[in-house]
Amino acid sequence: MWHRCKHRTLYADTDRSQVVYHANVLRYFELGRASLMRDAAYPYREIEESGYVYPVIEIGVKYYNPLYYDDPMCIYTRPAMLERVRLRFDYVITHELTNNMICDGFTRHCATNGSGVPVGVDEKTAHLWSIFPS
Repeated sequence: MWHRCKHRTLYADTDRSQVVYHANVLRYFELGRASLMRDAAYPYREIEESGYVYPVIEIGVKYYNPLYYDDPMCIYTRPAMLERVRLRFDYVITHELTNNMICDGFTRHCATNGSGVPVGVDEKTAHLWSIFPS
C-alpha cells in the first residue's frame, strides 16, 4: 500500500528547457515523506523533538517522463526496508491526469541523535514500519 499526496509543479521548479529540473524530484520525495509521517500522526518535527534525526545517506531515482510547469502530480510514498539504524522510503511520482509514471526512487536514512551519532531507530518509527500495510 502507498500513501498519496498531490502537488503541482511550480514555475521555479522548471529549468531552461521548461521541464522540472531533475534534482527537484528530491524535494517532491521529501514532500511525500513528510506528508506520510504527518498523516501517520508522527510528524518529523515530533521526531526531532524526541531527540532523533534521520539524515539521508543514499538516494536512487529513475526518470521516465518529464513534468512541466503547473502539471498536477501524485507522489506515492511507502515505508520500505527497516534495519537496526537505517530505514528506507520508496517513491513513485505520476502525472495526476494521465497516470504516466514520471519517476520512481528511494531514500535511505540513518537514525542519529542530536549530535549526529548513529543510534537505533526510535520505537515509534519502528512501530510505523511494522503496522504500515504492505
